[in-house]
Amino acid sequence: MEEINWVGFYLVQDPTTLILGPFQGKVACTTIPFGKGVCGTAWREKRVLVVPNVEAFEGHIVCDSASQSEVVIPIIKGSEVVGVLDIDSPKLDRFTPQEVELLTAVAERLALLF
Repeated sequence: MEEINWVGFYLVQDPTTLILGPFQGKVACTTIPFGKGVCGTAWREKRVLVVPNVEAFEGHIVCDSASQSEVVIPIIKGSEVVGVLDIDSPKLDRFTPQEVELLTAVAERLALLF
């Protein structure tokens, strides 16, 4: 994928916290509370969030000031979120529906590893 500045995983540490897992890019937020920011909201709502403009997302947590758009895909095992795949881009409205569909399929397969 082109025009990506951050890719990584946040894993559920306990019922209230995501903790930074493997990632590529600048050192990011190391923990994210349940329901906070794009990652915490995707976790709480158990759904993919595509954010074309992060500045328009109420409660967005700035981990890399270069990020302009973001997609977060929850990794769900059974009925529980075990982590999220987070991808940021320095380009507004970066993620296509086809890419989101592919990334969702990847997250579904990753859930089998938990």
